[in-house]
This record gives sequence, C-alpha cells and structure tokens, in this order.
Amino acid sequence: MSSRKLRIGFVMDPLTGIDIEKDTTFVFLEEAGARGHECLYIPPESLAIRRGTPEARVRQVAVRRKVGDHFTLGEERRCTLDELDVVLLRKDPPFDMEFFFDTHAAGLADSTRVLVLNDPRGLRDANEKLYALHFPEVIPESLVTADMTLLREFLTDLGGEMIVKPLDGCGGAGIFHVRADDRNVNAILEASTDQGRTRIMAQRYLPEVRQGDKRIIVIDGEPLGAVLRVPSDAETRSNFHVGGAAARSPLTDRDREICAQLAPRLRQDGLIFVGLDVIGDYLTEVNVTSPTGIQEINALDGVKLEADMLDWIEQHAPGS
Repeated sequence: MSSRKLRIGFVMDPLTGIDIEKDTTFVFLEEAGARGHECLYIPPESLAIRRGTPEARVRQVAVRRKVGDHFTLGEERRCTLDELDVVLLRKDPPFDMEFFFDTHAAGLADSTRVLVLNDPRGLRDANEKLYALHFPEVIPESLVTADMTLLREFLTDLGGEMIVKPLDGCGGAGIFHVRADDRNVNAILEASTDQGRTRIMAQRYLPEVRQGDKRIIVIDGEPLGAVLRVPSDAETRSNFHVGGAAARSPLTDRDREICAQLAPRLRQDGLIFVGLDVIGDYLTEVNVTSPTGIQEINALDGVKLEADMLDWIEQHAPGS
C-alpha cells in the first residue's frame, strides 16, 4: 500500500446508473477509498481545455455497498487535470465523438505529473473490434467490409456460417449469427451495412461459444483472472448485458499464450487495464475503453483484482 495519498480522478458515467454488484469502476472507487486516496468524480461532459490546459468539474466521491444509497458527492469545483495524480478514463462504450474529445483533453495532461489510464492515444488507436487484427495468429478468420458481395462470398468460404458485428458496437448490440440457409441473410447484411455504406466485421462462427465466451482481465500485459460468459439457450450472444451467465474459468495455457502475444503491443500502446474476449482457442475482441468483469471473477475465484490494479497505480503514479 502506498504511503502517499493520491488524488485520483474518475472520468465516468453518472454514479446513479451503475450496478454496484457488477460495475468494475465501483470496486476501483471502493479500493482507492479504503486505501485513503482522494477520489474525484469527473463527468465526461465537463472536460474542457483552457489555453491548452485540460480542466474539469470535479466532486469528491465516497462509495458504499448500499443499494440506492451507494455514493456521496462533495461540493463541485473546477481544477486542472495536472492537479491530480491519476486520471482513469472509465466512460462506458460505445466510443463516440464525445469520447474521442475526452481522449484529446486528457491527453493534454502533463505526463510527468499525472498518470492517465488507459493512455488516450492508445484508446484512440485501439478500436475494440479492429485491434485484434494485429494478431492474426490467434484470431478466427475475419473480414472487414461494407461490400455485401464480399460478405456473401466470405460466408460461402466459411462453409455457410459466420458472425457479423458492427465496428462500434458494445454489449452484444448488432451481433448476428448468419447462416447461408437462412432466407434473411440478405436482409441481415443490408441492415448491418446500412445498404453497403457502413463497414462491419465478419468472423468465422466458433461453436465453442455455446460453452461460453471468456473474458480475461489483463493488467500491464499479465492475465490475472477470467470469467466465462455462458449464453442462454435462446441467445447467440453471451454478454452479461443480454443475459449471459457467469461461470468459473481458470486460465488455460492457450489463454496465457494469447496474452503473451498481445502483451508487448498493449504495453507499447499504454493499454494497461484490458479485457480480452476469447472463444475456444481464439481471441475475438480487445476491450480497452471501460472493461468490466472484475466483480464476477472476484466472486467466483475468491480474489480481489481491484487491489492488483490499485497496486499498479500506486507503483506507477508520478512521484511514486
């Protein structure tokens, strides 16, 4: 535990809307507060740049595990980001133009004085669907295009079965399991690509998804735990947001091999807290914007991964 009290800003969605039993940012706030650090809530829309210096409205925040009464906010004030020690960018996806602005504002903070996680430049570069394409050895066959002819050809090449998903989606939104024998194939591709105007990702369908889609939590390139998100009988998607059930899932040799392949690039891009999605033996997504899953892993494995994250922050904050 750090002997120095840190001022940690949390750029996040309104505290009123978080699920205290599932939200990862909530346990970061819990752990930071328990260690005596000053936690500051920063509404994303309050980020501004004055004469080249990023600033925001901040309010001191304390959290507790009491449903409906889980936080207390102090008086609002303005401060520059350089007055903080750490800024955690934890706004929920999707990545939109407002979040793009958030990364630019946070990226202007003085890196010799404040640690910003994940790195704003890395967040801009790492589309959660496309980033995995940097690692072709560990991903399923993939195609990114808006061309419906190419998509139909790809479906044939894959034996008549594939997954399609939007490049800016989150929480399972817009994901379809496409089969060549379905009369709705053309309609699905037309809707997904907006009549050929919007690029999407198509990937080989992995039947192992019926056993679950694994979320692996990675801190500074090291896998610390995983949870299996098991889809319901009525769903293709396994995301918790659409009803996927959590199941215990120890890390396998293949999981560690995938993480080892990604680790140098993740560190290079400043992507410290990351959630990898793995189905069977294949990486499908790299979640960097506001990864979740810690509370489910903690409950199933009897661990406390937020403590590992705060340990890392305390060790790497400027002046530590």
